[in-house]
Amino acid sequence: METAVESPPLQAVATGPRIGLAWQIVIGLAIGIAAGLVLNQFPQMREAAVAGFLQPAGDLFIKLIRMIVVPIVFTSMVIGIAGVGDGKTLGRIGLKTLVYFEIITTIAIVMGLVIGNLLQPGAGTDMSQLAHTDISRYQQVTQQVQGHHGFMALVLSIVPDNIIASMAKGDLLPVIFFSVLFGLGLQSVPEEFRKPVVATLKGIAEAMFKVTGMVMRYAPIGVCALIAVTVANFGFASLLPLLKLVAVTYLAIAIFVVAVLGVTARLFGFRILTLLRVIKDELIIAFSTCSSATVLPQLMKKMEDYGVPKSVTAFVVPTGYTFNLDGASIYLGIGTLFVAQLYGIHLGWQEQLVLTLTMVVTSKGAAGVPGFMFVILLATLASAGLPLEGLAFIAGVDRIMDMGRTALNVVGNALAPLVIAKWERQYDAKKGEAYLASLDA
Repeated sequence: METAVESPPLQAVATGPRIGLAWQIVIGLAIGIAAGLVLNQFPQMREAAVAGFLQPAGDLFIKLIRMIVVPIVFTSMVIGIAGVGDGKTLGRIGLKTLVYFEIITTIAIVMGLVIGNLLQPGAGTDMSQLAHTDISRYQQVTQQVQGHHGFMALVLSIVPDNIIASMAKGDLLPVIFFSVLFGLGLQSVPEEFRKPVVATLKGIAEAMFKVTGMVMRYAPIGVCALIAVTVANFGFASLLPLLKLVAVTYLAIAIFVVAVLGVTARLFGFRILTLLRVIKDELIIAFSTCSSATVLPQLMKKMEDYGVPKSVTAFVVPTGYTFNLDGASIYLGIGTLFVAQLYGIHLGWQEQLVLTLTMVVTSKGAAGVPGFMFVILLATLASAGLPLEGLAFIAGVDRIMDMGRTALNVVGNALAPLVIAKWERQYDAKKGEAYLASLDA
């Protein structure tokens, strides 16, 4: 009589170590750089590869992320306000958030000007060695922005004509404004009506975070494609004449992280290195895609896991994407001085003080404008009477610097909800410690 041989249990089958998302993205980044370097040497292959595959593959990732940002922001904010918050608390959080953002971004602008004055990135640069890039499309948008910018224009842009249209365009400021009003309105209706709506929105929010997890599986491919396009188009040779500008920009970013965000984190009982470890995946994605919007959903979720209440995270993080652009603020100062130094134009402290006040206003509320950093820098140059053509020389390498600027924006918007939660005495330290312990496990 034959004896049946038992099959090994399923869990006994060796599957090997699983590669985490961060390492998958790093591998994608390395492959993309290598592919871009190869394509940069073969122009006839480059155009077909970039237009036919790489650019669409990268754009697909950006579109997938933008698809989920508005539903997550809307549902999270409404839940945070109607579910656990109140009007008085929201007003206090909102005021503290805007004050904090204004202080940090003003410091960033001043630091950019100080470092630009000290290190002189544009001094001694031979303009004949610089490649010239067409910036006419940015100049057209700049003229529109200049005609509709300023404090009151910013206030008007917050209130949507049509909230559905604003959602369709991905304009976060009007969506945030409507979400706050809707949450306050929902909070004031009888409990029998409020509870089902809040429960439904919670279900939608949870489902959207699951969708985010699905989308992030495509992240290594999207990152690979986007970085390959950048390297294929510009290579590293284009960096050489502007290496000083790139080095000064990244040095300023590093100093700001350590000296400003690091000190701020310590004042509120956090460590900047610990925060960087928590958001390492998001930093890699933002750095390689030059889009902080690609990590907004994950950033909100991680800050909640780190001990920040939903009512704080849901308001502070999306608002920071318009009002807390630390990387952009630093570069406004450095970029303006670079152009002035390039043409041998001296800007005294009076002119730079006026520039600082101008940048404080112009750096807010324009994140939804295509190529907004270049648009705002062009508007700043115009207000200072500096040659707009100066930016045509650095447009080709702007993406290289944009990678660092975007990563800094993400760090700043990750620290902000921690600071506000601690300031409001709402930070859950036990939950934060448990989350950090789970990362080490």
